[in-house]
Amino acid sequence: MSNKKWYAVGKGRKKGLFEKWYGAGGAYEQVNGFPGAVYRGFPSRQEAERWLAGLRDRPVGRPAGKGPEKPSAPPSDRRSNAADAVVIYTDGGSLRNPGPGGFGVVELCKGRRREFSGGYRLTTNNRMELTACIEALRRLRCKGPVILHSDSKYVVDGITKGWARRWRARGWMRTPTEKAKNADLWAQLLALIECNDVEFRWVKGHAGIPENERCDALVNREQAKQGLPPDVEYERELGK
Repeated sequence: MSNKKWYAVGKGRKKGLFEKWYGAGGAYEQVNGFPGAVYRGFPSRQEAERWLAGLRDRPVGRPAGKGPEKPSAPPSDRRSNAADAVVIYTDGGSLRNPGPGGFGVVELCKGRRREFSGGYRLTTNNRMELTACIEALRRLRCKGPVILHSDSKYVVDGITKGWARRWRARGWMRTPTEKAKNADLWAQLLALIECNDVEFRWVKGHAGIPENERCDALVNREQAKQGLPPDVEYERELGK
């Protein structure tokens, strides 16, 4: 969200352009909890206007072809409007992969917002994506169903397609001869999922989804810190 100055809402309580995300009359008020909301952030008013004009010229969901990019919007779900739902966005990454890494979490619950982040001196993109989900669920303060958004196909597919559970059932073997990577983190994540009602949703990264953009900013901030602690299990595997 750091470089997004304008927000276009194509479907929401009120359609149009907005100069702010949060606050009275902001874009967030128009899309939060609105079924099938369609919106996107842009660095300039002109880009936002072009996107909104293109959206009016074709039905939402129609293949974009060479026209304006199809907007990013959270998928609809039976839980998306539940009053007791906890909505979480996560992100993780590492410089040079492997390298210094960080994770970021944004939690939205009952009108309250919470952010937290952390990092390690040497780790990988996938480990930080997994760690973001683990920390998000470990630090939950609200009760109720959880909708967890991640832009990592590795994480979302690993859970929703049952890969991680199959690896666990095989003694953390991906194939008869190949070990599953990041077994220590997958084990923690599965244990947390089994104690909570969690639905994983994939979102496209760097697509103007404000909470995803904010998580990315938190990751970048953590990666740049000095004196980060070790990712003990990863460094142990490397023999450091």
